[in-house]
Amino acid sequence: MKKIFILIALLMVACAPRQASQQVAQAATTVQMRFHCDGDTVLVNELLKKGHESGINDANGLVEFYARQLLGTPYVAHTLEADEEVLTINIHELDCLTFIESLYALTRATLNQRYSWRDYADYIENVRYRGGEMGDYSSRIHYISEWIIDNNVRGNLVEITPELPHADYMIKNIDYMSRHPSQYQQLKNDSAMVEKIRRYELRQHRFPYLKRSWLNDKGVKAALKSGDFISLVTKLEGLDVSHNGIIIVDEKGDPYLLDASMSGGKVILESKPLFKYLEHSKNNIGVRVFRMIP
Repeated sequence: MKKIFILIALLMVACAPRQASQQVAQAATTVQMRFHCDGDTVLVNELLKKGHESGINDANGLVEFYARQLLGTPYVAHTLEADEEVLTINIHELDCLTFIESLYALTRATLNQRYSWRDYADYIENVRYRGGEMGDYSSRIHYISEWIIDNNVRGNLVEITPELPHADYMIKNIDYMSRHPSQYQQLKNDSAMVEKIRRYELRQHRFPYLKRSWLNDKGVKAALKSGDFISLVTKLEGLDVSHNGIIIVDEKGDPYLLDASMSGGKVILESKPLFKYLEHSKNNIGVRVFRMIP
């Protein structure tokens, strides 16, 4: 049997790509799965073990705990893309969305006293796909606005943005994918799939957001908690948000962004408070904040 060596100090697993990494295996959820490497299941089990041993039993605390465990994980985009939709498990390479999906799945498994990678896979499917069930490419929730709505209806997440002081609303068409199919591997040569995606897009969608100018407000800062999920609202046409991460509140009460950073090349805790981080952003005009429902 192939041995996997765990380097505890760095919380990294020796990750040799599988010889058949593009093939699929049967998952605990009875859907097709794809792993990045042989070390994925080992690392997930090790993370869940550490979460159990931490003694933390609240959702926000566990989200923060697992985020800190994943610090330094390489940023890699497009890890979910494949010729055929499969349930991708890749804890060794994260982008901003798979990062928060992973935090959700690890936290949900721990709260439910489930400590196997199979449970993690169940919760990844549950949070990633519409209604919690994987189908074709169109069943994956591609826009945060729908992701929040769908997961709220199913009792996974709740948006707290409307409760924040100075919260405002925006009305926007969320239809970037169907208008730019050439930018997506699964859409550029498949007009039928474009039409499927178009049916799920949101038009004249009204959603709450907090303007970035309010992020240094005392009332706003007091309402935010470490372990809150956060999305950066963009003014780019057809898109609702451009980036995701979690909030870390320091001892002074200032919120920071912990994220899978494209510019940083890995999961990092940003060096500037959130209001400073967004101060000179051209496209990010505000934020949305949501929490796990225990």
